[in-house]
Amino acid sequence: MISRRRFLLGAGAGLFSIKTGNLFARQNVIPLWPDAPPGGGGPTGALHINKSGSWSNIVCPSIQRFQPESPNGEAVLIAAGGGYNWIGMGREAWPVAHWLNSFGYTAYVLSYRLPGEKWHAGALAALQDAQRAIRLVRAMEGRVHALGFSAGAHLLGMAAARSGFASYPPQDELDATAPVIDSIGLIYPVITLEAPYNHTTTHRILTGRHATPQEEAEWSIENYVTAAYPPTFLAQAEDDRVSPPQNSTIMREACRRVGVPVEWVQISGGGHGFGLGKAGTPAAIWDQAYVSWLQSRRHQRRPLRTEMI
Repeated sequence: MISRRRFLLGAGAGLFSIKTGNLFARQNVIPLWPDAPPGGGGPTGALHINKSGSWSNIVCPSIQRFQPESPNGEAVLIAAGGGYNWIGMGREAWPVAHWLNSFGYTAYVLSYRLPGEKWHAGALAALQDAQRAIRLVRAMEGRVHALGFSAGAHLLGMAAARSGFASYPPQDELDATAPVIDSIGLIYPVITLEAPYNHTTTHRILTGRHATPQEEAEWSIENYVTAAYPPTFLAQAEDDRVSPPQNSTIMREACRRVGVPVEWVQISGGGHGFGLGKAGTPAAIWDQAYVSWLQSRRHQRRPLRTEMI
């Protein structure tokens, strides 16, 4: 049986072992859980990395820390997309982490469990990881922001919306803290799983092909947005055919209804999955807009209290 505390990360990383007595040791890679994740199960064997640097066969969910030369005291938790089938590290998460470092932000890249990889927690597995990751980063950093792409945006968006939802039994003292973030960026996000926008891979993985309207509603972020939702930044291309831009419209309106500050950068072209965007293209405009927005919020701290249900 493979130990979940020891895993091969590949792609230039090494083999790490974190002892439960020192959860916050300053390592490049920090496993999320002191032992097996809640519920157990999951895949075995080595991490799968494809030619574009996307990960699957996630045996040990973790956060990978990227530290800037001159930290500004704030951190960004990043979740790449991949329809909950894989995680786009090479094209989304890592380039964005290094880019944020150049502005002084400490970046944490989330490697979350993929629900289709035989985890007993099923569709809740990734949400459990996201909540745990927020708690871990919150314990190490002063201010914590979240930045998600596609399905990663759905994951972090749901974690932000349901910070009071106990998705797993407490594992240690860390789980007594609330998984609350100071702001969230959602880039070409999957927001709703409800009709007529229920044809994404995210929908198929989380609810199945024959989901009821109630099941679809339960996994749609807009249904959980309250006045306590963090300030939100949206960016999406008008020609996105994977996650229709109506997702951003739905999220913007959900925020506006309850008075949550929201900014939406509408991009004329770029499709889906453009990451930072190629220089000179319309998709390359969102990153500077996001950093400017993030910097404008530096002195606007959110309360950390939330009711666990």
